[in-house]
Amino acid sequence: MSNAAAYAVSSPDGAFEKVTIARRELGPHDVLIDVKYAGICHSDIHTARDEWGGTAYPCVPGHEIAGLVAAVGSAVTRHRVGDRVGVGCMVDSCGVCGPCLADEEQYCAKGSVMTYNTTVDPSVQPEGYTMGGYSTQVVVTENFVVSIPEGIGLDIAAPLLCAGITVFSPLRHWNAGPGKRVAIIGMGGLGHVAVKIASAMGAEVTVLSHSLSKQEDGRRFGADHYFATGDKQTFRDLRGHFDLIINTVSADLPIDIYMRLLKLDGTLVILGLPENPLNVRPFSLASYRRSLSGSMIGGIAQTQEMLDFCAQHGIGAEIELISADEIDSAYDRVVASDVRYRFVIDAATI
Repeated sequence: MSNAAAYAVSSPDGAFEKVTIARRELGPHDVLIDVKYAGICHSDIHTARDEWGGTAYPCVPGHEIAGLVAAVGSAVTRHRVGDRVGVGCMVDSCGVCGPCLADEEQYCAKGSVMTYNTTVDPSVQPEGYTMGGYSTQVVVTENFVVSIPEGIGLDIAAPLLCAGITVFSPLRHWNAGPGKRVAIIGMGGLGHVAVKIASAMGAEVTVLSHSLSKQEDGRRFGADHYFATGDKQTFRDLRGHFDLIINTVSADLPIDIYMRLLKLDGTLVILGLPENPLNVRPFSLASYRRSLSGSMIGGIAQTQEMLDFCAQHGIGAEIELISADEIDSAYDRVVASDVRYRFVIDAATI
């Protein structure tokens, strides 16, 4: 084992503190990464504060990791020392089930090993569960390390390892592109990246946000239209308008009202994960053969495709760079929707 500095929280209402954690020694297929930047995802907050239940403490969150390869195992072929790389929400899977063989490791039949708070053998992590990217170093098997192209900065690439692939995957799956009308509900950490990617894919993009306060930003990111959902007229004017709606918010929404905005055979995809069950009337689905679906990140191959696409089109997250001692205040600001649009930790401050 080797040691790394990290920031951990020890209870649901505790503050983050600097700690030392162990990282496993390199196996033949492992990659040691010097973390340069780690994005803050709302999932980090849910986990750190045990809002989903089952958090193991001390908890080191972080699954939006960008850095440089520091060392490689003897059998590694995909990465070399000095390479610009990233690690997202997963660090391993069974590799032999149907989803894994189809490059959909996020749906591994035996359960993916998530970057933090997943039970593992103590030989992988002494505490018996994974520790994430709020750390100076991570060790990850090479198959779950992606390359970050030179055309994009490591700081603005870090959030793409979760936020970017989370929106890219459904946009690809439901064929967003020329001739398709795509609506993005919410323009926060996920939503602003979704606008950029959907626009670059050639779709006609509409933002549906509670107010018009971010309209100027939305237009700058590539939105063709911007509507306030706080205005009831919006739902009258846009009825039956969209081929695809991507819901990026975790709030409880009146799903039936949004379903009415879909065209024949249109689909509304849930990305945000609110605490309460969805309430939808069967007629909202039967009418116009509309579909309600969901999506979880993307496989490793598609994550690489997303990064290459973003580099080609000059897409990165809009970030606010913070030091590690600002994590607690950043969490509070995320909950208060006081960030445009993603906090990123400078790992040099850990």
